[in-house]
Amino acid sequence: MFQSFETTSDPSKGAARLAALRAALAEAGLAGFLVPRADTHQGEYVAARDERLSWLTGFTGSAGCAVVLPDVAGVFIDGRYRVQVKAQLDLSVYTPVTWPEVKVGEWIRKHLASGTIGFDPWLHTAYEIEQLESMLQDHPVTIKPVMNFVDSIWSDQPAYPVGRAFAHPVELAGEISVAKRARLGAELREAKQDWAVITLPDSICWLLNLRGADIPRNPILHSFAILAVDGGVRLFTDPAKIPPEVMTSLDTKVTVLPPRAFEAALKSLTGTVRVDKATAPFAVSQLVTRARLVWGDDPCRWPKARKNASEIAGMREAHLRDGAAMVEFLSWLDEATATKYALTEIDVVTALEGYRSATNALHDISFDTICGTGPNGAIMHYRVTNETNRPVHNNELLLIDSGAQFADGTTDITRTIAVGNPGAEARECYTRVLQGMIAISRARWPKGLAGRDLDGLARYHLWLAGQDFDHGTGHGVGTFLSVHEGPQRLNRISEVPLEVGMILSNEPGYYREGAFGIRLENLIVVQPAPPLGDKREQLCFETLTFVPLDRRLILAGNLSRGEREWVDSYHAEVLAKIGPRVKRKAQDWLKMACEPL
Repeated sequence: MFQSFETTSDPSKGAARLAALRAALAEAGLAGFLVPRADTHQGEYVAARDERLSWLTGFTGSAGCAVVLPDVAGVFIDGRYRVQVKAQLDLSVYTPVTWPEVKVGEWIRKHLASGTIGFDPWLHTAYEIEQLESMLQDHPVTIKPVMNFVDSIWSDQPAYPVGRAFAHPVELAGEISVAKRARLGAELREAKQDWAVITLPDSICWLLNLRGADIPRNPILHSFAILAVDGGVRLFTDPAKIPPEVMTSLDTKVTVLPPRAFEAALKSLTGTVRVDKATAPFAVSQLVTRARLVWGDDPCRWPKARKNASEIAGMREAHLRDGAAMVEFLSWLDEATATKYALTEIDVVTALEGYRSATNALHDISFDTICGTGPNGAIMHYRVTNETNRPVHNNELLLIDSGAQFADGTTDITRTIAVGNPGAEARECYTRVLQGMIAISRARWPKGLAGRDLDGLARYHLWLAGQDFDHGTGHGVGTFLSVHEGPQRLNRISEVPLEVGMILSNEPGYYREGAFGIRLENLIVVQPAPPLGDKREQLCFETLTFVPLDRRLILAGNLSRGEREWVDSYHAEVLAKIGPRVKRKAQDWLKMACEPL
């Protein structure tokens, strides 16, 4: 079992830990300290050692930060966590702050008249610090890089992860590392740059065709790298993580060095060095002292996002395998909820992982399964524990958001299921969410548009009813890498143009606190659109996920003819692709689940 159900948050310790941190800051003459969720690699998912925000405050969300001042401690959270945060913070000492509506700098100006706020220069990007300094301009508060004061009071902080790396086969990667590096080196040469500093582990794993085990759920290797214009790479990671067979797979232009050598290497660089202001730690830019530093994108992010034919083929197969496991599971779930009243959220999570494990291809789940029944479904990133485990009651909605890591691809799927009769209003809301999902699935658009240009399609029918959801419509997804990948996104602020080969989630939702949650999610890949009209160059989405939607929740009369045709066509494809892959009992269930509207 990959997922555990222990409670990892303890609000009862928040006050004592906050007091200890404030004492350490006062002794150092600091008026405050920034505590981000991110680690030194700016990862959304972090190792146990880097769970500083959770350890200090009790908040376990995958995004956020705390600003600790002498008289107030703000915890900044986005729309995904505004229900969850209330249960995880000691509200007598921590104050939830709605971000991005309230900016960190604006909040500091309001709550601190003067003084110095410290930050760990390895845990914040140069862009973050630049933005914060800009907001504090003309205000008598300064920020400066200091030691990590949370680490100084965390007496039982876990050790650094020591997961072993392994090679990712070229038949799945679609391109050998030497060719990738030569291509990126040529881009550096064209830009008259000599080096690129790479700090994102998924970029480095993609570049070197490696995978690792330093983070649960994400097969990445904690590392830094410096790419040279000739395609050579200095890889900074614990050498103990690189077994002999992996060293053999790396060519002679890849040199493995310990992490402690990274700072000296940065200081020794000459010529012109590219650093990504949005992803590299602030400390990196301060250590490049001999060379000319230029800001530029991590050279791996765009080619990694544009999946090649082998990667897309692997993702298609991974989704068919995962779709079969999901159908076996949903068939079981329908029978179980009809006959076993005592079924709980943990029972559901355990069963689903069992069906994925039965594929004999499961490397890990791609994130802890979100399984919320009734009001727990309204907690967008709910993680069931032994303490919160709730029975699956009749006449409620059950939201299940889950995924798998297979060697040939990463999956992420959400289905909302009717248990008994959840009522007319739940069906109306479900149908609006479904209309948003269909709108994204059917979209075609002129090349050059970004995620922000399509995001509203998923919300239109909700808006007509005065409803909405407080998260993006979709995130990028890696291929046997991070389930959340940039730079591509479907949301209101993404200016990244969507390009052929980019894989994203399509996941509109609707959440009513204390009552229910609805979310539907398929993965989609950008493809050239077939020519139409005046033959303008357009793009469209190919759907990768094939699992039936719950027809019991669809108000067919509320759908347009085109929307009904899309549902029926999608279900026919699900039946054709997944039916031959499942057992007879699941086949019978699938035929019923895929009947035309």
